Amino acid sequence: MVFWEVISDEHGIAPSGLYNGTHDIQLERINVYYNEVTGGRYVPRSVLVDLEPGTMDAVRTSPYGSLFKPDNFVFGQSGAGNNWAKGHYTEGAELVDSALDSIRKECENCDCLQGFQLAHSLGGGTGSGMGTLLVSKIREEFPDRIMNTFSVVSDTVVEPYNATLSIHQLVENTDETHCIDNEALYDICFRTLKLSTPTYGDLNHLVSLTMSGVTTCLRFPGQLNADLRKLAVNMVPFPRLHFFMPGFAPLTARGSQTFRAASVPDLTQQMFDAKNMMCACDPRNGRYLTVAVVFRGRMSMREVDEQMLNVQNKNSSYFVEWIPNNVKTAVCDIPPRGFKMSGTFIGNTTAIQELFVRIGDQFSAMFHRRAFLHWYTGEGMDEMEFTEAEANMNDLVSEYQQYQEATADSDDNYEEEPEQEQ
Repeated sequence: MVFWEVISDEHGIAPSGLYNGTHDIQLERINVYYNEVTGGRYVPRSVLVDLEPGTMDAVRTSPYGSLFKPDNFVFGQSGAGNNWAKGHYTEGAELVDSALDSIRKECENCDCLQGFQLAHSLGGGTGSGMGTLLVSKIREEFPDRIMNTFSVVSDTVVEPYNATLSIHQLVENTDETHCIDNEALYDICFRTLKLSTPTYGDLNHLVSLTMSGVTTCLRFPGQLNADLRKLAVNMVPFPRLHFFMPGFAPLTARGSQTFRAASVPDLTQQMFDAKNMMCACDPRNGRYLTVAVVFRGRMSMREVDEQMLNVQNKNSSYFVEWIPNNVKTAVCDIPPRGFKMSGTFIGNTTAIQELFVRIGDQFSAMFHRRAFLHWYTGEGMDEMEFTEAEANMNDLVSEYQQYQEATADSDDNYEEEPEQEQ
């Protein structure tokens, strides 16, 4: 929702859907995310799905509520009660067809469909259970399109179950997953933005800055562009290792903006800083397989290239040596509102395994005692599915570990990728 507020603002779309911008460039690629309808209104090409009506009512009554197409609110009445099985098998399975109908209609309006982006959380029942169900259904129907998810890891008691079952699905069915971690967002609010009592609005704003940065090149012309497919091709060395750590710069406390230089070196330094990562993993504990950086604003390409080389040369031990030049850059001339220039960071680092290890430890502590399991088996799930999901996540961790330790010239570290069962 906040994502749409941010990009509507960038494209000069008022809450009524009418264009009130100041520059032709805002409309040049407006049809990537919006459909133009009668009366010159622009309507987001988005489908909002939930198993309970409450969130939809909140969206409707928000300032931008009238922007969205009423047919594209798809909701149930029962809720998933933080239960992955309800979202994936029982309640969610009843609603998924009407969601797919809306998605199909939107796809038919596209001249050239590049892919899908899904924002969901992995802690609750709907975002994780029904979210992954939607992903697998879309995958079946559009197998050659890019599937890009923004997955928020949050804190509920049964989150380790829901997240592990979801990761089991995301490993197989998405092309790019941006892992966003509430713990890291809180840290950024406390430490960097100096907010003593951050609200969900503040957290959402951080997420939307990142989403806006990742999608910039689709929405504005630039000197060097990167779309979802280019991102996937450059960022994913092995199909299963597509979990990214996002970051954004500049992030400064309200009072200290005037003391910061808005320069390419300054942005680069801040972007690669562990404190700016939106995922509670420390990149210094792993190595970067690949990195993508999207700069926004008027800047010299030469300076950008120099800074990127500089980072890799000075920190070569943090980049795997068997992928030379593993930083991809994109530059777009239009900065976000309120900034002279900004940068969005997307890192594919082996340190992301910390996130999976953390969830895995909590998972096995509960699963060992079979705690809360009856809620899931009661919806028709089998214990076997939990065991499989756990094994798959452990495999993922060891794959990251294997490539972290691999060196450029050693063949003994190279193992044939195991064939995935379909």
